[in-house]
Amino acid sequence: MNDVSSIKPAPAFSAWEFGLAMRYLRARRKDGGIALIAIISTIAITLAVMVLIIVTSVMNGFRSELLTRIVGFNPHIYVEGPPIEGPGRDNLVAQIKRIPGVVQVAPMVVNQALLQGGGQVQGAIVRGVPRQTLYETAMVHKNIKHGSDAGFGVGEDGGDEILLGDRLADILNVTAGQPVTVISPSGTTTVMGAMPTQKPYIVGGLFSIGMAEYDQTFVFMPIEQAQLLFGKDGQWDQIAVNVKDPDHLDAIKSRIAELAGHDAQVTDWRDSNSSFFTALQVEKYAMLIILMCVVLIAALNIITGIIMLVKNKGRDIAILRTMGAGEGSVLRIFFIAGMTLGGIGTVTGLVLGVLFCLFIQNIQSLIEHVFGVNVFSSDVYFLSHIPARIDPLEVVFVVGWSLLAACIATLPPAWNASRLDPVEALRYE
Repeated sequence: MNDVSSIKPAPAFSAWEFGLAMRYLRARRKDGGIALIAIISTIAITLAVMVLIIVTSVMNGFRSELLTRIVGFNPHIYVEGPPIEGPGRDNLVAQIKRIPGVVQVAPMVVNQALLQGGGQVQGAIVRGVPRQTLYETAMVHKNIKHGSDAGFGVGEDGGDEILLGDRLADILNVTAGQPVTVISPSGTTTVMGAMPTQKPYIVGGLFSIGMAEYDQTFVFMPIEQAQLLFGKDGQWDQIAVNVKDPDHLDAIKSRIAELAGHDAQVTDWRDSNSSFFTALQVEKYAMLIILMCVVLIAALNIITGIIMLVKNKGRDIAILRTMGAGEGSVLRIFFIAGMTLGGIGTVTGLVLGVLFCLFIQNIQSLIEHVFGVNVFSSDVYFLSHIPARIDPLEVVFVVGWSLLAACIATLPPAWNASRLDPVEALRYE
């Protein structure tokens, strides 16, 4: 007597089912195959998956690059208000420095000004910072493209060297070593009325952050000179605080607010950029939903192919059923055929999408070189190149969604094939 427990269950998908499904896909059209439709379906899924991966990666790259530059260029937390105007401000700075997670605390003078040089006049934002603070701001210190910041803040009253963004220097038609005149709109009061204060400076170096908004707007000046130019004798506009982890600064911000008192205004980089990043996030999810629908539409091409295959193979299905093949076997044969198309398209789209993202800057340079056009203007897109950052979790999601869409598109015609009546199929043969 056979031991029932030793009987192994039949596999869900048998080898002959795979073999027959592959044979149907390879068959020529005159033999009832769907080679052309299979190729079109596969290409459609490939393009849809590739575009979805590229778009999500570029959106991630935009957010990452912008976040890196915004956080690297600007202070993470700002302290303003009466507490930094009184005699206890130095003590407040010392207390903030002792907070765990704080890496930099410095005074800052910020004001608008006009710059005149090279026969041009341009508005700008002047940041007056200590010499050490500039050197600790790696986003500026390590991105000096022309000249240097070695003379910044050196000499009596901080010296006369300033740093300009390279795009601002282009507008003013000046370069490192040349003079510019900085005009303070606040001015001084005389018997003739309010007169603007102006003073010549030497351009010590040009920095390039890679964001047009910063490179054509900001000027760095020694804080002593900024106080003299804007009539802020010994005063500060802000206490700038940088932390170790800019994404998680709520606890530090609360502690600073507690130390500064109720009269202080304590804000962080998220307050001034929240609407911008929210818009990016909304746009990303909107594009994701739209492209998911595109993938679904591309997968629906499989329905056409499998329906035609079922129609052409009606006689084969009837013979299989009369030879003992069950409804499940027939369903699995056509399900394998449809999922094979979806799987090949998904994997091909995955590979092409990832390769495109890895070499996107080379592709951008090639297109610009061949066609002689600037396909990614930093004036419009903030950045000077197309960024791409591949998120493995999102790639897995895209692959899973594509396979699910192929499964949804394959099941109805495969189920219809399994319900085909052998007698009706052979009636007119």
